[in-house]
Amino acid sequence: MSRSLQAIQQRVITDPPEVLDCDIAIVGSGMGGGSLAYALRDTGARVLIIEQGDFLPRERENWSVEAVHTQGRYKNSAPWFDTVSGKDFIPGNYHYVGGSTKLYGATLPRFREWDFDVVEHTDGLSPAWPIGYSDLEPHYAAAEQMFWVHSNKGEDPTDPWRSTDYPFPGIPHEGAMARLVASAKKQGLHPFAAPQSIDWRPGGGCVLCETCDSFACMIDAKGDADVAAVRPALQSANVQLLTNAEVTRLDTDPTGRNVTAARVSHQGREISVRAARFVVACGAANTAALLLRSASSAHPGGLANSSDQVGRNYMAHVTTFFVAIDPRQKNDAVYQKTIGINDWYAAGPDNKYPLGNVQGLGKLRAPQAKLGKPWVPTPILDEATKYTLDLFIQSEDLPLPQNRIALDSTGKITVERRETNLSSHRELVRRMKKVVRRAGFPVVMTQSLGVEATSHQCGTARMGDDPATSVVDANLKAHDLDNLWIADSSPFPSSAAVNPALTVAALALRLGHSGQLTD
Repeated sequence: MSRSLQAIQQRVITDPPEVLDCDIAIVGSGMGGGSLAYALRDTGARVLIIEQGDFLPRERENWSVEAVHTQGRYKNSAPWFDTVSGKDFIPGNYHYVGGSTKLYGATLPRFREWDFDVVEHTDGLSPAWPIGYSDLEPHYAAAEQMFWVHSNKGEDPTDPWRSTDYPFPGIPHEGAMARLVASAKKQGLHPFAAPQSIDWRPGGGCVLCETCDSFACMIDAKGDADVAAVRPALQSANVQLLTNAEVTRLDTDPTGRNVTAARVSHQGREISVRAARFVVACGAANTAALLLRSASSAHPGGLANSSDQVGRNYMAHVTTFFVAIDPRQKNDAVYQKTIGINDWYAAGPDNKYPLGNVQGLGKLRAPQAKLGKPWVPTPILDEATKYTLDLFIQSEDLPLPQNRIALDSTGKITVERRETNLSSHRELVRRMKKVVRRAGFPVVMTQSLGVEATSHQCGTARMGDDPATSVVDANLKAHDLDNLWIADSSPFPSSAAVNPALTVAALALRLGHSGQLTD
């Protein structure tokens, strides 16, 4: 156990009474819940973070490809059911302090300014948000400081205006990634240092290892919500954390206007958490599931669901793993997740509609490749991955009412999702094939990701000004209740085409600093 973790153990409740009282109960300790607790730490309010899981153990298996990818050692989500394929699957969701950020790739871009406006896509319109980029800009800046974001101002031509520079300079490109960057520039593109949340500050602990993307950091040098938000929040005497505690439903008073308690399953016991204000921050799917499980006579369709929008408009990006190979030269990059390309992010002279974002992946190795190519012998994959350059390509997914999170008769989460903007995504993949081949990588392999790719989930409790068509208002408060807010990616009206985590943190900081929860 690290010293920083030992120091805050006294703020962790392990043997709770039957009833816990606080001023603000936050359900979930991921990017939204953790950032919100951080913002509230000095307000004087008694804050309780309720986390379904525990601290992810610090052990050598944290950095084991075999343990993480082949054995799935840290996968602890219950299975979901895909209604399209008719099969169960284990989503990329994790129940630990820090939520899914414990194993995320730590890429933290801001949304572009126009991502908050109506954007025309090949399959329809991406709707406007009830807030604009300027409403979030100072909170973006604060979040970048919290999470040690490294990048270089002025490299990305789509980067929105900023009141401050990035806190730390970008991570240098190395190996085959440096070759790609040099070639892409000669081809007229604008590759940039992707904004990364790692402790590569002067004196920081990051060693730029190959086990960052999809791994937990054994030395607490990744800016996940546990290390960068929850633990600093727990240094305040006003913040506590209840672990191994699954909130099964939220109860209201007879009017249905106020949540009175959260029912919590804690190691075989049912306890109750009472608070003046409740914030749900479980992630888009689990937040929707909790609200649906909390149906009552006052809320027959689910809590905060008079609009029938809870669970609908589920989005998760259209994504492809993209592997380029130069069989003549090994890729000696170790920390490879350094590149971003946004030249086709917006509509332009040679693309009528936006195509999306390209960014580096952590270095691919044989056990990971085996998951996508199980018929290929492992020794062949082990040799082949020494030559690969690995990219992640994503395009915006549109909010459709029929794409939704729901519950079956047993309470299991069900997912119905049909991807949008596939033609734009395929065009982006085609253009990147041309770019890497010109850069000297003649062999390209791709693997499209389907419903199992849940790490960028959003949209199931959309924000808006009209209670008839949205779940929360522009300040993240539920239209139907007086003391319930949602602080994760659920309120996103659109998905944009970049990673959502920094926007989740910025929204949570905006809520925490607004005074709504403490006035």
